[in-house]
Amino acid sequence: MHPKPSFKVIISVSFLLVYAYVVKAQTKAVLIGQVRNIEGKALSGITIDLQPDRQKSVSNAQGRFSFKGLYEGTYLLSIQAIGYQKYTEEVEVKTGTNTSVSIQLQAGEEELKEVNVGGFHSNPDNFIDMTRTAMPSKVISRQEIEMMGSRRLDEVLKEQTGMAMVNDVASGGRAIGLQMQGFDSGYTMVMIDGQSMIGRNNGNLDLSRITVSNIERIEIIKGASSCSFGSDALAGVVNIVTRKNITQPQGMASLRYGSFNMIDATLEGESPFSGKKGSVFFSGNYYRTDGFNANPYLSRGKTAPPSDTYSLQGRGRYLLNEVSTLNFNLRFMNRYSKNNLAYQDLSPTEDVQNEYDLNGSVSLNNNFRNGWKLKFQYYLTRYQTEQTIEDLKTGAIASGSDFQQYLHRIEWQASKQLATQLELTTGLGGAYELLLNNFYRGNKQMSNYFVFGQLNWQVMEKLELTGGGRFDYHDKYGSRFNPSLGLRYDLASNFKLRAAVASGFKTPNFQQLYMIFTNVQTGYSVFGAEEFWREIKSLQDAGQIMSIFPSAQKVATLRPERSVSYSAGVAYQPIAKVNLDLNVFYNDLKDFINSEQVAIKTNDHQIYAYMNIAKAYTTGAEIGLSCKVSQSLNLSAGYQLLYAFDKGVADSIKNGTGLYESVYDLGLNKQRRSTTNDYVGLNNRSRHMANVKISYAHEPSGFSGSFRLNYRSKYGFMEANTSNNFLDPWDTYVSSFFLLNASVQKSLRNKHLQLQLTVDNIMNYRDQLIPGQAGRAVLAGLSWRFFREK
Repeated sequence: MHPKPSFKVIISVSFLLVYAYVVKAQTKAVLIGQVRNIEGKALSGITIDLQPDRQKSVSNAQGRFSFKGLYEGTYLLSIQAIGYQKYTEEVEVKTGTNTSVSIQLQAGEEELKEVNVGGFHSNPDNFIDMTRTAMPSKVISRQEIEMMGSRRLDEVLKEQTGMAMVNDVASGGRAIGLQMQGFDSGYTMVMIDGQSMIGRNNGNLDLSRITVSNIERIEIIKGASSCSFGSDALAGVVNIVTRKNITQPQGMASLRYGSFNMIDATLEGESPFSGKKGSVFFSGNYYRTDGFNANPYLSRGKTAPPSDTYSLQGRGRYLLNEVSTLNFNLRFMNRYSKNNLAYQDLSPTEDVQNEYDLNGSVSLNNNFRNGWKLKFQYYLTRYQTEQTIEDLKTGAIASGSDFQQYLHRIEWQASKQLATQLELTTGLGGAYELLLNNFYRGNKQMSNYFVFGQLNWQVMEKLELTGGGRFDYHDKYGSRFNPSLGLRYDLASNFKLRAAVASGFKTPNFQQLYMIFTNVQTGYSVFGAEEFWREIKSLQDAGQIMSIFPSAQKVATLRPERSVSYSAGVAYQPIAKVNLDLNVFYNDLKDFINSEQVAIKTNDHQIYAYMNIAKAYTTGAEIGLSCKVSQSLNLSAGYQLLYAFDKGVADSIKNGTGLYESVYDLGLNKQRRSTTNDYVGLNNRSRHMANVKISYAHEPSGFSGSFRLNYRSKYGFMEANTSNNFLDPWDTYVSSFFLLNASVQKSLRNKHLQLQLTVDNIMNYRDQLIPGQAGRAVLAGLSWRFFREK
């Protein structure tokens, strides 16, 4: 019997306990201050670090900041900001008083590597503070990415707690998506500099097409975030932030080479101009690989095909006056791959694919003297893929994929510190999406309009509430309002509580509605819900249908998916330099869209369709532990427990009626009534995931390195007993596995030169059911940073 979760009750009780405790809260000390430059001008977006409480505050438009709920004693203030010298100051505070400080930062220079990863709130691309949303959040710094030796985005994310890479076998290594909190990859919004990406291959937005060479940090929200970011954020958000804050001319060139003839070359440069009123940044990356094969039955070709990828990005910024700043951003990616395939030397084919990804935006940011921040932005993204598959014996050519997808988006955002205790972020806009695809009957288009708001309220010294809401109008699915509420409460200086509840929704995408696709290599077909019965009738008239399953009756007009996400957690510091983080979550889904086999052709090839599942849920817990052993040595570990079930399947089994009342028991070699123990859950979800990381960075010697261990327990891959229609113990599974990765770096010549050696998948783990998992890869590289000596 799988346990019935009680996380709703836990979270409700948590809210009540917090409220009861708040009533008894005692007044403690307050520290306020203002940050200015040498000319006396207020500096906004500066992150101030307070030790030993490990608190952070960010200066507002007037340069002001505050820390509340402090105990009496001596604290250390420190600031590390790009373009300024490091600042530290000891401050003594007393209970019941307000202590004020005035900080003046001196101009300075920083190398390209040493970026400010603390100032999350000063992001000009998006006023929504990713660290203060209702759901749990995490930030991966550039330093952490560099110490991992990663080349592509999927390599970084798969080592994070509660994140799993998923593959579509038919697409091989071309469709590496992200699964978070048990949701498929189609439910996580992936953004670059605050704007969503498009172009999904079989539902997965392929993270392997995104280079990490120019990433400053990665911001992650886990849990429903539709209240802030819109439809695709049902599971959460991953925001890639590229390099900003340019104050000095500098550059970097790097080259890495290793296994599979892998080449990763990057060239970056940046410079201010016009008396530092403007700045430009450019990054170019070339990545190629011979690909790799994870399937022993593949006699020719690779499960992850050979490819050449070119990525270019440019950013520009110009201060029009003391109030207004004009920003430009342009990114282009092209990936070409060619793969000759054959299983046991039968039916050889040549698979050629060309992908193009273009993102561009222009925005006008205004910081008014009255404290208001206003931003207007236009964003365009275009994704195109061209794929052809040729039968090498007959010369016949079939189009495997050929479509162009456009997204035009206009958005206005505003932000203001309304009072010492209140901060408002709001916005409105609209988006128009167009798809040109030979799989679909004619061109398809969608549009939606939205307005949202988020309010951060410092209710008391120890309590902060974050409330938000978003209203969307979709031209096909009507209107929808999604609210959220979260709280943070300091039970003690070393014990902090957080809890949140948020609603989410997701409209059906083009693929789920209109797809008409037949895989020419394996023969299976996938039909969108709007086209399904028309295509089935056409195949029936041609005598190509052997059987239509009863589940096909559920294929109808798709409804938007809805969810309510609950989370509660604590951050605890039992002793100095040791931090423990615990979070439990429960996601309740309605009208969940799933693809299921609904028919079989006379040639035994399957037909799949999309349909709404009445109810489903994912629930579990995440634990993170970190320990700063010394100034140079850090240890960290993470673990996720996950349950994911279709409530319709569970109810059918429990009641002994419906599609799932029986199971074919291979042990008994006969059909029998199903029991709850027969139902394992939704496919492709591991019950257990864990990671351990040891990192070392010795500043005087310039030596750093990391060793990482990642574990994923077994998970269901596909239905083996087709008469069951649910995942049971006799179906096909991917076995549990470990991945070991290591990387070492050495800086020389006053940090101008860096040498690096990276070994991924040290134990050479491979599985034919994970086509995107490479075997052991060894890479060596060097980089040279161009900057003026201090």
